[in-house]
Amino acid sequence: MAKQYGFLIDMKNCYGCKTCSMACKSENETPLGVLWRRVRECRTDDPNSQAFITMSCNHCDDPQCMKVCPANTYHKRPDGIVVQDHDRCIGCRMCIMACPYNAPVFDPNEGKTSKCNLCAERLDEGLLPRCVESCPAGVLRFGEISALRAEYQTPWERLEKRYHLPDHRISGPNIVIIPADE
Repeated sequence: MAKQYGFLIDMKNCYGCKTCSMACKSENETPLGVLWRRVRECRTDDPNSQAFITMSCNHCDDPQCMKVCPANTYHKRPDGIVVQDHDRCIGCRMCIMACPYNAPVFDPNEGKTSKCNLCAERLDEGLLPRCVESCPAGVLRFGEISALRAEYQTPWERLEKRYHLPDHRISGPNIVIIPADE
C-alpha cells in the first residue's frame, strides 16, 4: 500500500457542535437515523471533565468489517480507504458486530448497512472529506496517517481508559487523537 489516509481528531478544541456529523449526512444523503459520523460526549468524574469526540469509520489497518462480511462487500483501496459495495450488502449486520468503533450503521427500512467511505469520490476530485471541510473549529484534519502521526503520538492506553474507547490493537485504526486534557 503506497499510502494510508486517516483523520486527526483534536478533542481539546471540539465543542460538540455536530457540524461534521450533519455535513456528512447531507453530503451522503443518508436516511433518517443513519449517521456515519457521530459526536460523542465524554464525561469523567476523576477529574471532573466534559469533552467531545467525533468518530466515523477509522479505515483500519485490519478492518474487522471486511474480515467477517459473508457477502464480501468491503475492500481496501490502494490509499487505505475501506469502502463498501452497498449493492452486495445482505443486511446480516456481521460488520456492525465486528467493528469495535460501531462504524457501520444499519438502515431498517432498506435492510442494509452502510458506513463512511472517507468521501472517496471527493478525494478523487482533489477535495477534502466533507466533515473535515465543514468543521468550524478545525478539530478534524485529514491526510496521510504517517504525516499525522509524525505531528502527534496518540497516548492510546490513557485514552482508551479515560474515554472508554476500544483497544486500538484490535483493528489498528488510522486516527490520531489529541486528548481534551493536553
